Amino acid sequence: MRFPAIALTLAALLLGGCTSLQVDPLPEGLTEQPPADWSSTSARRDQFRHWELTGKLAVRQPSDSGTAVINYWKQDQEAYELALSSSFLGMGRTTLEGVPGFIELTLPDGERYQSGDPEALVNAATGWQLPIDSLAWWIRGLPGPEGDFRLFFDDQDRLAVIRQLGWEIRYDRWKTFLDDYPPLPARITAVKGEKRVRVVVTTWQQAEGNRR
Repeated sequence: MRFPAIALTLAALLLGGCTSLQVDPLPEGLTEQPPADWSSTSARRDQFRHWELTGKLAVRQPSDSGTAVINYWKQDQEAYELALSSSFLGMGRTTLEGVPGFIELTLPDGERYQSGDPEALVNAATGWQLPIDSLAWWIRGLPGPEGDFRLFFDDQDRLAVIRQLGWEIRYDRWKTFLDDYPPLPARITAVKGEKRVRVVVTTWQQAEGNRR
């Protein structure tokens, strides 16, 4: 007479599974219904793959917090070169170069490190937990290619939040930097638990393709 017990166990598991799949409520004032022009707008931003920006980066987490100047962030398709200056990282400049799944990090003293796990290397070298591969997408106002996502829009038909890979990316400010492209993020805040990463863009310009 084990069948009733098994049935009860399966029912409990199914109910537990249903509970775990419950969707979080929508952020107040936001909708998941995209505006009519979202498809064309996102496609245009996706075409913006050769660019350079400057700005500031701030990281707040339980272990360490700090800020850095983004001297430049150059993106050529999937390849990137990011130069940061910060007293937290040491006097001078720290440079990150790579593609998704590979990174080379050069510290202010000239020491170089390479890894197939970009986030782990950045964390080991600086103490910061940065979703470096995804940021190149989020900073343009797009979900990354890895992992499911949810998009939320405000009452002005602007992208307000992306939820992906356990992060919530909040679009705090948009600005028209380039006449040929839709408005681009001027400030984003990525939050995951007690970790918070904020990027403020000062300048953004189109770069020549085939930089390398």
